[in-house]
Amino acid sequence: MATSWDELIQQIKERLDIVDVISKEVVLKKRGNTYWGLCPFHKDKNPSFCVTPSMGIYKCFSCGESGDALKFIMKTRNIEFKDLIYELADQFDLEVPHSYRKNDGTSIKELKEQMLGATMVAAEIYHDLLLRNKDSGTDFALKYLNNRGISTDIIKKFHLGMAPKKYTFLYDELKKDFSNEILEKAGLIIKKENGYIDRFLDRLIIPIQNENGDYVAFGARTFEKDRQPKYLNSSDSLIYNKSKLLYGLYTAKEAIKANDSVVLMEGYFDVISSQAHGIENCVASCGTSLTTDHVKLLSRYTKSRRIYLSFDTDAAGQKATARGAEIIKDVFAGLGNIKQFDESFVSSNEDKYACEIRVIAPPEGKDPDEFIRSVGADAYRMYMENAPLFIDFRLNNILKEKDKYKTPQEKAQYIKQIIPILAEIKNKIIRSEYIDSVAQTLGIDANAIKSEMTLFERANYTAPERIVKNVTKSKSVLTKAQKILLSVFFVPDSPKTFTQIDEIIGDITFEDELLTNVKSTIDKFIRTVNNVKELIEHLYTEYVENSEAQALISELITTAEVYKGLSEEDFESVINETIAKINRCEHLKESEQIRKMYIGVSDDDPEALKIQMRLRDKIKKLRQKSEKI
Repeated sequence: MATSWDELIQQIKERLDIVDVISKEVVLKKRGNTYWGLCPFHKDKNPSFCVTPSMGIYKCFSCGESGDALKFIMKTRNIEFKDLIYELADQFDLEVPHSYRKNDGTSIKELKEQMLGATMVAAEIYHDLLLRNKDSGTDFALKYLNNRGISTDIIKKFHLGMAPKKYTFLYDELKKDFSNEILEKAGLIIKKENGYIDRFLDRLIIPIQNENGDYVAFGARTFEKDRQPKYLNSSDSLIYNKSKLLYGLYTAKEAIKANDSVVLMEGYFDVISSQAHGIENCVASCGTSLTTDHVKLLSRYTKSRRIYLSFDTDAAGQKATARGAEIIKDVFAGLGNIKQFDESFVSSNEDKYACEIRVIAPPEGKDPDEFIRSVGADAYRMYMENAPLFIDFRLNNILKEKDKYKTPQEKAQYIKQIIPILAEIKNKIIRSEYIDSVAQTLGIDANAIKSEMTLFERANYTAPERIVKNVTKSKSVLTKAQKILLSVFFVPDSPKTFTQIDEIIGDITFEDELLTNVKSTIDKFIRTVNNVKELIEHLYTEYVENSEAQALISELITTAEVYKGLSEEDFESVINETIAKINRCEHLKESEQIRKMYIGVSDDDPEALKIQMRLRDKIKKLRQKSEKI
């Protein structure tokens, strides 16, 4: 148990992995010992957001935002520091010191645990009802599942269940152990004028698990052909956010890692059929369109970010495929090009890509569930192995219609559909190959397409956004030197201990109030911390509500990188030379003040001559002292 508030914060920080924390919001790409991505705090087109795990910090080199894992969560979730600490203490099962405990009833953690408990029991009740055939409506459910080729083994694997027509069937079972508030918050019951009734009635129940395998929600499918809605899904709650959760991910994540790829499908049964027949790296959104959060979630499981889109092949499915691909491209924009060439082309070192989007579209026009049931999983795997890149998929669909366009005018309009796609190809050699291929297919001159490409790119050229870097400008050379002097405390693997550095610095006075305050705080912490990372953690916590101080700390950390790896002798020289520069600045500053006094002495003053002579002597001595430094 933590004996103080500060100790609790440190225990929380020890359990937070900054890369894991930030990866939930930002797609990161590793470069050496750091991770880079698009900054979530401004419109970033090139990765300027850097995460340094060894220091436990992040910094955007464009907008200047910086901090540790706690500050990132506070900024992205707009949550107060104390509320975040209470929440994380609950999450990590840490006890809050007695004097800081809340007296406002059930904690968030307790609330979540009770909701998860209620949802798990509900899943068991629905599943047991279906398996044991305890209700008259169960026959319809089993018949429906059998018609879809779903056996008892599959029912057990995905814990499928049945909600009967009885209005209070589930409520009567759960109210013995859970309060109405918990059941309502979990989305299991609905309040009516005469009391509570079950949310799901006379439907097949599909339990939804989170990444950890907890049951958090349900998808409920009707058996009746014309009954609407066909699917009734749980609403978002404290334990379920459909925009951030993918159906089947818990059972698919190991396969996604092993195959280094994921198949995105549209429906629950697409995933159920696929995973049941050995295609285990597939997931689906839960009754909503694909979101950026879904894509960010998947990027944590596949290093190559190879994503297959396997939606329905009808018009709605085609739109979903196009929309899904655009969302994926937007998420990975700035981390590199989307893969724009297939293995038939030879890649070079410059052809590194951020992700790979392929489309699985069997010609039979069936969704994955129907295709696998009617044609077979092996046939689906074949289409998967030969799935075209998204760019080829789009071009092929357009080129299929080429025979409809006969006249030069029709071909000119037709080619305008193709130009924007070709313009996305950044590699000039690959682009040239595609242009030649399209020209040959359409029977037109490749140079004509290139000319149209040039016109299109000129018309759609957007000047790069000019971002003014938020670099704190020194008020003077003296302030800059004093910042450099403070930065030596943050040099990783420093050849000098904190105590040795402090002794060398001595009693240097800092002219800026903020610098003086931070130096005083550093002096306080270096008595107890053992390394730079701990010092940074304590400082960020100390200044959690002082953005100016946090910005200064980030600037000092960045400056310190320059002095990493110096020998002990060179490191000490840096400190001494900086001190000498500060002293020179101080003496010059004092000399200038005396000079102004000297000039300002009135000649009418009887003592003017004596004052001028004393000031002149003092200026001379200061100048000589300054020259010796």
